[in-house]
Amino acid sequence: MPQEILYQECTIATMQAGQVDYGLIENGAIAVVDGRVAWVGEATRLPQEYSGMSSESLGHRLVTPALIDCHTHLVFGGDRAREFEMRLKGASYAEISRAGGGIVSTVKATRLASDEELLKSAAKRLDDLIAQGVAVVEIKSGYGLTIVDELRMLRVARKLETIRPVKIMTTWLAAHAVPQEYKDRLDDYIDQVAIPGLRQAVDQGLVDAVDGFCESIAFSVDQIERLFKVAQSLGLPVKLHAEQLTDQKGALLVSKYKGLSADHLEYLSVDDVTKFAESGAVAVMLPGAFYTLKETKVPPIESFRAAAVEMAVATDCNPGSSPISSILMAMNMACTQFSMTPEEALQGTTRCAAKALGLQGDYGVIEAGARAELAVWDVKHPAELSYWLGSSIFHKRISHRTN
Repeated sequence: MPQEILYQECTIATMQAGQVDYGLIENGAIAVVDGRVAWVGEATRLPQEYSGMSSESLGHRLVTPALIDCHTHLVFGGDRAREFEMRLKGASYAEISRAGGGIVSTVKATRLASDEELLKSAAKRLDDLIAQGVAVVEIKSGYGLTIVDELRMLRVARKLETIRPVKIMTTWLAAHAVPQEYKDRLDDYIDQVAIPGLRQAVDQGLVDAVDGFCESIAFSVDQIERLFKVAQSLGLPVKLHAEQLTDQKGALLVSKYKGLSADHLEYLSVDDVTKFAESGAVAVMLPGAFYTLKETKVPPIESFRAAAVEMAVATDCNPGSSPISSILMAMNMACTQFSMTPEEALQGTTRCAAKALGLQGDYGVIEAGARAELAVWDVKHPAELSYWLGSSIFHKRISHRTN
């Protein structure tokens, strides 16, 4: 990419904070200098200093910030299509988990897979996201459940960034489930695997954040808090799978530790929303899991709006509860399943998703100083991104990555 370029003849959804109607600019222009946006606005108001730059017409297409998938489990072995069939015959997620299925079955397949197999399968899913304008992807561990295998998952995730044009953020999710060798010994697992493994991940430069699954079929608030205390001592931000199946008050733990996000939140009590809002953490909506598990309890969207809680949207791409590798489908589901607006869905995969990863200001917005990571679409209005199902509306991504 040239060091200086002017993109013009386009409609721009800037997604800037405080703007309404997507921060939409008709007949817009974007000046890029050294990989960052130097100026954005109406072409008729282009400052003289940028008028002589090399330019590229975007053919009167829509431009948005490149999209962000802020919650995925892209690295794993095997699949769980059989469990999908079981659920359709009436088995619940919790019942499958207690019977030795669910996450534990993926753990077995992941441990057996080679690094090359994990990389190849994850790259295929990543390619699906890239083909829909995604520039940043968060990838969690959590299917190894030994120190060696959890670290291996993070190495594979980091490797993806070297073979694909994306930024990868990695999350330590060893507190995802309890392997058979630690059955009924959850505290031992936290003390002997999750915490010492986290220290090794930090020493090896493999981790950007720490997550856990706080749920009746997983870990308690007290167990997760022991992990969060160590994360805090290591200077790492935290996030949490919270209130997906029951109200365990995990979101309040995120609030206590000033975490990046709480994710799922279908069972978050309306009474707890205000306290959660005070932390500034993002509420990450994962409609793919809601849809796949045929859940009926919707997150408290109206309460989030009233409390000015920022809502992100992500695929939660995983083999069990959300086998979806389409960010646009997740946006559509957020609208149809959770009654989010198309503007909220796009905010959720741009500016709010960036905040959920601690990347606000750099990604997810088109404004002076932000990285010039753009998505160009063959549509006229940004609402179409959440509207179309299965259509090839993505035109191209513009990336000025320097790493």
